[in-house]
Amino acid sequence: MELRQSLSDLIFSKGEMKHDIYYSTIDTFGLFRNVAKDIIAQLKERNKHTDKDMRFDFIDRGDFEFEIRFASDTLVFMMHTNIFEFSRNHEVMKSAYIREDPERSYCGVIQIYNFLTDSFLYQRDSDLGYMIGRVFINKEKHYFIEGKRELGMLYNNFNTSTISEESVQNIVESAIEYTTNFDLLTPPYDEVKVVSVGEIRNNFDKKSLVTAKRLGFRFQADTDV
Repeated sequence: MELRQSLSDLIFSKGEMKHDIYYSTIDTFGLFRNVAKDIIAQLKERNKHTDKDMRFDFIDRGDFEFEIRFASDTLVFMMHTNIFEFSRNHEVMKSAYIREDPERSYCGVIQIYNFLTDSFLYQRDSDLGYMIGRVFINKEKHYFIEGKRELGMLYNNFNTSTISEESVQNIVESAIEYTTNFDLLTPPYDEVKVVSVGEIRNNFDKKSLVTAKRLGFRFQADTDV
């Protein structure tokens, strides 16, 4: 039996669309990589003229991941290899920009996570990191950001925001700014007052007792950080 033409058209149409979005996201991730590397190089150069022994590193983890380390913080940038669509209830879906062309709602995603640099240096595998933002890129290289404070509030005009070296520079700088201002707080006493013998023993391997910037505090819905 011959394959239905409508099914064949659907597969090729959607496949080509996702192919185009994937390579738009790859290009964008390359921009993020280059901009982040340049920022770290500038910070390293400035650090040479101080008497402070601060850490500034760019670490390439392959095609879809890299890290930047600055002072006590690390940002991990990860590109997802799949293509996503916003849910029907998402505010983006209500815009005229999407209604004019529903394919604009399909996006690649770049995620940005914040960790403590010491968590990596001392192999504290139980330590927690936080997603501080995720960047959605569509076939036209328009982007939308969901994120914390500096990121989420500044870059959410999907119909007018397009990826460029300048926009990526602003995003990376905003992520660094938010991270630097997102301080490590002591957890509530009652959350950490009990510890097992095993946890204390394992802590000598720097892997057991959890450290995170908001350990014991709500993060997802917070408004005061």
